[in-house]
Amino acid sequence: MNSAPTVGRRPRAPLLAATLALLVIGAWAAVRGLEAGGVLGDRDDGRTVLLWAPVALLLILQSVLYACERPHRADAAGQRALDELRIAVLVPVYNEDPAYLRAALTALAAQSRRPDAVHLVDDGSDDGCPAVEKWWTRHAAEAGIRTTWQRTPNQGKRHAQVTALREADDADIIVTVDSDACLAADALGEVLQPFADPRVQGSAGLVVAANHRATLLTRVTDLYFVANQLVDRSALSPLGAVMVAPGSLAAYRAPVLRDNLAAYLGETFMGRPVHFSDDSLLTLFALLRGRVVQQPSAVVLTAMPERTGHHLRQYLRWMRGSTIRSLWRARHLPLTHPAYVAQLLRWFLQLVCTGALCWMAVLHLRHDIGFSPWLATVPLLIGYAQALRYLTVRRSDETLAHQTVTWLLTPLALLWAWTVLRAVRWYATLTCGRTRWGTRAGGPEVVLTAPVTA
Repeated sequence: MNSAPTVGRRPRAPLLAATLALLVIGAWAAVRGLEAGGVLGDRDDGRTVLLWAPVALLLILQSVLYACERPHRADAAGQRALDELRIAVLVPVYNEDPAYLRAALTALAAQSRRPDAVHLVDDGSDDGCPAVEKWWTRHAAEAGIRTTWQRTPNQGKRHAQVTALREADDADIIVTVDSDACLAADALGEVLQPFADPRVQGSAGLVVAANHRATLLTRVTDLYFVANQLVDRSALSPLGAVMVAPGSLAAYRAPVLRDNLAAYLGETFMGRPVHFSDDSLLTLFALLRGRVVQQPSAVVLTAMPERTGHHLRQYLRWMRGSTIRSLWRARHLPLTHPAYVAQLLRWFLQLVCTGALCWMAVLHLRHDIGFSPWLATVPLLIGYAQALRYLTVRRSDETLAHQTVTWLLTPLALLWAWTVLRAVRWYATLTCGRTRWGTRAGGPEVVLTAPVTA
């Protein structure tokens, strides 16, 4: 099995300048559109501006914050302390494609900073991947990595992680990795860098698609998710308030998990056990103890859904979990915590945007105010500006020209997000009491048909 593609970062300055230019043009188009439509004027008395002004200010604040994000770098003393930490990787496995699983384990063994231990738990898969187990046991021994491989009845990802955790009594840092997640060669060493700061309790990696060329869906999904991580999560990282560290690659100080095992395994919502949103719950535990940051240089390649049905079921599960977790953050985080404030601002933005759109519709009906085409360009320009973050990721298996073509698909990604995914999100909110997992019950849903090559 070949190694994963190398992933780096392109110079930020040109892309930041282009982002600023697009945002300025977007602001100008918004003003022109409101003037042309008659919204700005005597008939409105500035009320629409008052509705949209907070949204504009929050957009500016978010842009400044994500522009300030930098990969964490330990000094010499901090690096010596990091080198002494014992690292255990937990890998839950359930109905995984054997080729993806083998690629993930190959990447773990090839890390520039190798883990001290890798603990796998097969959570009642239909086929326990015995060939991969036999190969990995031998391969890990050759690499000098202590490993265990257990099989249990199907009880869910959290039980699998806790079963693996019980084999890691001596670990200082716990790293969670999904069974289809192929780490870039330096990902483990990079995701550890923030822990040189004793305030940091959790560190999130950057997730990109391993199968981004498989279908149009995976290509658009890769654009949407990478840009979202490098905008939303990157804006929260300087505040130490990242709200979800991805299961594909996240690291925590060991007490974050060990001290919360009962709450982790026993979470209920509306009287029902919660079987998803494990990543965001671990992140919440870490936020209650200190800072959670993103390390954008810690890159992991993971399998994205290649079929629409799988994609929608995965997103539905994520959004149900997001609804539950947002309530937990409001309930458990201190009022002054940046993540608490960020959660309130998310709710505020949803209400303001809905209210402003309704108010403009009322103005249109009552005063015969027209809709200017200029306004239609505003979300498109903002979307293109934020999606430029996708181009900061440089992959050895993809040219800049190919990435630029993907970036040009931003209108398609926005249309999908505003229509289909928005409807799924509202449906997820209304049905968040359904707390089952919802995918892989019938076996692997994404199969590796071509090797992950450099």
